Amino acid sequence: MHLSPVSSPTSVWRESVRQRIVVLGGILAVMWAVEIVDLLLWSVSLDGYGIRPRTWIGLRNILLAPWLHVGFGHLLANTFPFLVLGWLVTLYGMREFWRVSLVAMLVSGFGVWLLAAPNTIHLGMSGVIFGYLGYLLMRGFFERSLQAIVLAVLALLLYGGMLWGLVTWHAGVSWLGHLFGFIGGLLAAYQVNGARPAAGRATLARRFSLPPCFP
Repeated sequence: MHLSPVSSPTSVWRESVRQRIVVLGGILAVMWAVEIVDLLLWSVSLDGYGIRPRTWIGLRNILLAPWLHVGFGHLLANTFPFLVLGWLVTLYGMREFWRVSLVAMLVSGFGVWLLAAPNTIHLGMSGVIFGYLGYLLMRGFFERSLQAIVLAVLALLLYGGMLWGLVTWHAGVSWLGHLFGFIGGLLAAYQVNGARPAAGRATLARRFSLPPCFP
């Protein structure tokens, strides 16, 4: 008879942490490697592979734009929020992390492609990062479990100031990418807790003595 080893809770936890480090570190390594290559290619700028609104090539570049940045300052500004908010999202599971990342990237990219000013190029991971923030906040609101609330509060305390990027405009900053990335995060949270908003409205209705159907 062969006995297979049973993993201890500690070894499972270590493997989970290792997987998160590998995934987040790997994504970050690719982003920095791309920017280094972009710096070395004097005759070709990779920034041209960003999203170009309402062009066919720009539509394709929705998948490429998050990996590109306008210099190391831009990349550095995205590095720490990506690591922190991305790590918080991974606490819901790696599959959930990939799903939220994909939804935020597509919603942010397509929103920019559809509505941004012509003859502009949009690039960077900030749309996905705003998606993480939106997901964490909205999942805390929908789910209302201890974990979801704690993660939402942490995200708000650490990067709540990012929300000003949804309502303020700065030259050279793609606020549409931020807005639609945030919306993508909300949609990802709604997909997980689709049945909870109705319950949440009913709870609020009882609290304020309103009928449950009140919008």
